[in-house]
Amino acid sequence: MTSSSSPSQDTKRLAHTYPEGLRADALMEEDVAWSHGNDGAWDGDQFDRSERAALRRVVGLSTELEDVTEVEYRQLRLERVVLVGVWTSGTARDAENSLAELAALAETAGALVLDGVIQRRDKPDAATYIGSGKAEELRGIVHETGADTVICDGELSPGQLIQLEDVVKVKVIDRTALILDIFAQHAKSREGKAQVALAQMQYMLPRLRGWGQSLSRQMGGGRGGLATRGPGETKIETDRRRIREKMAKMRREIAEMKTGREVKRQERRRNKVPSVAIAGYTNAGKSSLLNRLTGAGVLVENALFATLDPTVRRAETPSGRLYTLADTVGFVRHLPHHLVEAFRSTMEEVGDSDLILHVVDGSHPVPEEQLAAVREVIRDVGATGVPEIVVINKADLADPLVLQRLMRVEKHSIAVSARTGAGIEELLALIDNELPHPSVEIEALVPYTHGKLVARAHDEGEVLSEEHTAEGTLLKLRVHEELAAELTPYVPAPLA
Repeated sequence: MTSSSSPSQDTKRLAHTYPEGLRADALMEEDVAWSHGNDGAWDGDQFDRSERAALRRVVGLSTELEDVTEVEYRQLRLERVVLVGVWTSGTARDAENSLAELAALAETAGALVLDGVIQRRDKPDAATYIGSGKAEELRGIVHETGADTVICDGELSPGQLIQLEDVVKVKVIDRTALILDIFAQHAKSREGKAQVALAQMQYMLPRLRGWGQSLSRQMGGGRGGLATRGPGETKIETDRRRIREKMAKMRREIAEMKTGREVKRQERRRNKVPSVAIAGYTNAGKSSLLNRLTGAGVLVENALFATLDPTVRRAETPSGRLYTLADTVGFVRHLPHHLVEAFRSTMEEVGDSDLILHVVDGSHPVPEEQLAAVREVIRDVGATGVPEIVVINKADLADPLVLQRLMRVEKHSIAVSARTGAGIEELLALIDNELPHPSVEIEALVPYTHGKLVARAHDEGEVLSEEHTAEGTLLKLRVHEELAAELTPYVPAPLA
């Protein structure tokens, strides 16, 4: 009968048999043999059920930055981008300003801008946007900087996108796709998300691409049969059909949400409440101005398109007149046509308002360009007949010469600072003066039992004088025709 030796005895035997350098390997082999020989006697480290199911933190893997402000929006690896612009008209400074704005858009979207180049051409190249030779140079810049994306300062056709990508060997997007990405990040409300989704699908539809077998024909009619053996639709045709169906559904949803907005708008019209719309270039300080005038508490951030969803707040003029103040989506040069169409229901707040506060960034080097870009969109939504006040914001940071130039060109303008509050009182007085005044002037002695009528007179009309007498409240005011008809029975009879 043979007896098995213990692990300690085997270890002593190995110390004499193997040299020092091979002793570790031999011990390893012996431990493996021992584990096979005693399978079931030792099963490794044992854990309770809760410990086995729990997440175990692995120390030393985090790459999060110490200063979270170094990442603007997302704690992800930032895309490294190179900007490309084609200078077709204007001065070199105009082209550089346009590329600088594209860099700000890229940073807002969460990208790291490495370099930017501009090419002087009469018109963009039909094949590669910048020409085949310059595209080869761009590939060298991309390789040198280690960029993984190229952003073009313009809207590229599907063919231009494909051919430029084939040359530079990295992803290529255009200005429209970049703005759509920013809108997708910032949309919060259901209506805003639907509008952005519709604009994205409108942009994607002509740019769908098929790869390899995705372009092959589908089999017609299952297993085949009479009249079903012809070629079916391709995969890309199927995708386009599905996108069109989704776009139709999205338009119906937006139309339903537009109905709710229209009901609220009609209610304000019925109550004869004047409306003021804040329009302007992105990051000009519209939300800051809304907060300063009404205390709305809207998000304020030094970023392009920080707020997309329109906000309507109640406000009051220094004379006590009520009105609504609506903050609208910001505009930008070459705003994509898809976005103008998708956000048309939101921009109708501008067209239906009684007064537009056109906010412009006074600290911008060329604020006249911002004014022109916004007015172009205002024309598109049919709001050219609405009175306008040009509000030059950030006056505390602006160059005095730029302020003087703007106020000399824009006769109906005022300089304010939403941050410090400078000029806000003058702006409120100007709004009070520019809002439409009620058309009927009337004097009425309202009994004290009709206090609701007096309250309506204060809310909907413009009270010129008020006196409390023994018979009731004597009011001299301007009101609209409907309220004037209700006050007519209380007009004092003329003295004989």
